[in-house]
Amino acid sequence: MSSFSYKDIYIEDGRKIVEVNILPEKYCNFDCIFCPIGRSYNKVDTPQSFENMNDSLKELESMIEKNGVELVFINSKGEALLNDKIYDIIELIKRKKVSVRLLSNGYLFGKAEYIKIANTCDEVVGEIKTISEEDFQKIQRPIVGYILDEYISNMILFNRQYRGTFILDITVIKGYNDDDKSIDKIKSIIQELSPDKVIVERMNDEKFKKKLGISDERFEEISKELCNIKSVKKQ
Repeated sequence: MSSFSYKDIYIEDGRKIVEVNILPEKYCNFDCIFCPIGRSYNKVDTPQSFENMNDSLKELESMIEKNGVELVFINSKGEALLNDKIYDIIELIKRKKVSVRLLSNGYLFGKAEYIKIANTCDEVVGEIKTISEEDFQKIQRPIVGYILDEYISNMILFNRQYRGTFILDITVIKGYNDDDKSIDKIKSIIQELSPDKVIVERMNDEKFKKKLGISDERFEEISKELCNIKSVKKQ
């Protein structure tokens, strides 16, 4: 029995993509108040072992072969890097001559063992959701000892040595990072991080939309500002 779950296959930029969740339940080093998956009862930042991995790998292989998948997006319930078989998962995908996109919140990019894993991926997505230490601790509720400056620094240092496509996913949250001062700070982070692509999102989950969502007009304004930042691309 497989412990992976999948979303429907879709086309993006002409490529057939499947998103796979490689965690049986939520395992994460954060416990964000706005996470659509819910609370992090498994709040960890060390590799975890899961059952049925052989069956899960066989199912993934079959999914790729039967559907002519061109990119596998590892988009999991929590932090995908915490699956202790993630290297094997990526290796299987690459053996099939298929590209890999990995979503991570980005904090673990400060550890050598996770840098090595992420470096095997064609695309890596990191995230920014708060830009002050107070808000980072208050609404992202990381593991004790985590700090925002280190979080951002980990992504910056990772991307300086990364040879693939680094995508920065920014979530704009009403009352936390949607004011002009916060947007200016995010611009500075983008310039220093120098991602290959910026994606701007907002709270769309109905549970959080009313309290933490921003208007269409403000979202459009912020998106234009952040997606047009000129940064020095890595060589």
